[in-house]
Amino acid sequence: MVKNKLILGVGILMIAVVGLIAVTLMLGLDPAHAAAVNFVNAAATGDDETALPYMSQSLRESVAEICPEGIPSTCIESYADDSWGGFMSAVFRRAVPDGNNAWDVQLIATYEEGQGFSGICIYNRVELIEGTWQVTRWSGFISCDLPTAGLQDLAEESAMNHMP
Repeated sequence: MVKNKLILGVGILMIAVVGLIAVTLMLGLDPAHAAAVNFVNAAATGDDETALPYMSQSLRESVAEICPEGIPSTCIESYADDSWGGFMSAVFRRAVPDGNNAWDVQLIATYEEGQGFSGICIYNRVELIEGTWQVTRWSGFISCDLPTAGLQDLAEESAMNHMP
């Protein structure tokens, strides 16, 4: 009797876990996190037309001043080590809210080297501006093996490849 109840309890728990995973996958990323992912995937592949609407006005102005040709893809391209190969994709890794209208988001990217070199950590500061989630800062594009590749370190003004 106890064994049957235990099996039933474990079965219900398994169904609940599978259900939670399915709902999470169906709903997709939080809009703030999705903005960070969409921005990086566009900019890192040279699709500046898609990347620009995800950027805040102040970030656009900084990029126009600092990046070659005034576009985000040229800055981001310059961060990649040649040994990584070409950028393939970035995915959401983790995020920390900063109030109701901002997130510090960490992404992890895969570059091609042989069958894929992964473990490149990227930071985006995403803020709700006039009803849309926009990237206001970025940094990183460094190996996640480095001691300064954590979300907290990448959010610092002194982080590698910080913009602005």
